[in-house]
Amino acid sequence: MLQRGIAVKKIIALVAVAGAVLFFVKRSRSAKADADLWREATAPTD
Repeated sequence: MLQRGIAVKKIIALVAVAGAVLFFVKRSRSAKADADLWREATAPTD
């Protein structure tokens, strides 16, 4: 019974780590897109 509890905790930990990684990847991509948009919007026009 104890082994099963440990396995469940490992699975929960893996899911939490995967969720955190996806969250940060999504955030960094969105920050890059915002930076690109800002660069385009503020580019000097001749």
